[in-house]
Amino acid sequence: MISVLILTRNEQNDLPGCLASVSWSDDIHVFDSGSSDATLEIAKAAGAHIHTRPFDDYATHRNAALRTISFKHPWVFLPDADERPTPDLSREMQQLALAAPPETAAFRVRRRDYLFGTWLKHAQISPFYIRLVRPERSHYTRAINEVLEVGGTIAELSYPLDHFPFSKGIAKWVEKHNLYSTMEAELIARNQGLQNPSLMTALRHPDFHTRRLHQKAIFYRLPGRPLLKWLYMVFLRGAILDGAAGLAYATLQAFYEYLIVLKTKELRRGGA
Repeated sequence: MISVLILTRNEQNDLPGCLASVSWSDDIHVFDSGSSDATLEIAKAAGAHIHTRPFDDYATHRNAALRTISFKHPWVFLPDADERPTPDLSREMQQLALAAPPETAAFRVRRRDYLFGTWLKHAQISPFYIRLVRPERSHYTRAINEVLEVGGTIAELSYPLDHFPFSKGIAKWVEKHNLYSTMEAELIARNQGLQNPSLMTALRHPDFHTRRLHQKAIFYRLPGRPLLKWLYMVFLRGAILDGAAGLAYATLQAFYEYLIVLKTKELRRGGA
């Protein structure tokens, strides 16, 4: 079997569906950071183990969960509250975890993001995420848009993980990314990102997450990033093929990038 870890804060809308999608596990943990809605009552009613900790940043918070919880099983599945493993993925994870060799430390899954009921097949920039890990060999870095580093081989899962980032509405997405953009700007202004990115690594490294780390570091050095991001998503990635949902998502992502640009300038000029 596999243990499950779900991080929450005011997730009463999404948590029931997430818990239902992982009901096959007999060891579900909800790691909460101060919910004021019915999140904890929902978790308790579902029989989940509840843990609480004040939130500081994403990497530190996730690492605290992996280090302080005594999981029943050697493998831990890490869905967000707005993510749902498909039945096929759930079966595949359980089968492969049982047969995984010792050198395998994690499994990567393809995530399908949805907007207006449309899978953003082309618009989605980062479709691959590590979601099944051996906790003792896993460590998060980067305070925002955190990166999961594992000590060992990363294998691939065949079936998708469904993600509903707009389940709480457009306004909530904007509110969340307003916070994200502030944290990103602070990292950039303090020069805490990757200092010497390699174009060759960004293009050719065999590991997807390593490529993304170098791609992002190079991208943050480019002028006109919001427009470049919109053009890249719409025409190179093919967001236009996802219809109105794809164009809307590309525009929201460009807006998010613009907030990072503005807030970075503000911080470097001594602003708030």
